[in-house]
Amino acid sequence: MTDFFKYQALGNDYVVIDPRCTDVPVSPESVRLVCDRHFGIGADGVLYGPLEEPRPGVPVPLALFNSDGSVCERSGNGLRMFALHLAEREPGTWAGGEPFTLRTAARDSPVQILDRAAGVVQVGLGKPVFDAAALPLLDEDGTPAEGPTLSVPLTVGERKLTVTALHNGNPHTVVPVAEPTAELARSLGPEIAGHARFPLRTNVQFLRVVSRSVLEIEVYERGAGYALASGSSACAAASAARELGLCDDRVEVRMPGGSVTVTIAPDRSVTLTGESQQVASGVFAPALRARLARAAEAAR
Repeated sequence: MTDFFKYQALGNDYVVIDPRCTDVPVSPESVRLVCDRHFGIGADGVLYGPLEEPRPGVPVPLALFNSDGSVCERSGNGLRMFALHLAEREPGTWAGGEPFTLRTAARDSPVQILDRAAGVVQVGLGKPVFDAAALPLLDEDGTPAEGPTLSVPLTVGERKLTVTALHNGNPHTVVPVAEPTAELARSLGPEIAGHARFPLRTNVQFLRVVSRSVLEIEVYERGAGYALASGSSACAAASAARELGLCDDRVEVRMPGGSVTVTIAPDRSVTLTGESQQVASGVFAPALRARLARAAEAAR
């Protein structure tokens, strides 16, 4: 029995709990405990699946959770890690380089393992939506906003910002800055993520355009806090920059944990390519297993 598999993609780490390998129950409370870096395994989130026995030609469903126990509709890095997990567990079916599909709460996402040994996986995130109703986004007076969300004014305390908001499976808010830093993301990120104009909260990217082919971002995630890297955030930043005419269709997105490549097709659909790897697997100690069971029971 193997209770967990841990993966990382540029320092963005997830714990995979595979119900085929363990009977550990998953709930918001148990996810928070697993992700706790002092009392659990430590991670930015949990990937739980497959939810059904994988079959060739059929989308493979999984559930994603942020480290705070909330549902993550989709994660670009998480999908790449889960694709590698499937390849490790079902090498004859999933590791041959043929495209297959992963299904999350947001939508289906095509994935392809380009280099299993190096952990290079490509995932398609579809077309982002730049529309206030899709996020959703509220006006300053609290009423539902309407229309496109490019270069939207946003007041945060005494700061007057201009942001671009979009939905690519998750809500994102891209903030152009002269110099994105971890300190800025940690201090201003929570204020934007929990801003009253974003009733479902939002992920935040602080963006600097280095050149038309290179972007640099710092990330604050609504459900995990400051992150060394985020695949969906990289795609959000690239989509926003492209929509604003600031970059080309293929860009390198640099983050503190490393870089990914984002490609934007003529129809605006987005493809993310990058590396990830498994770093550990194991069993939960009896004491932690008991705490996880109690946490899951309390959630019922």
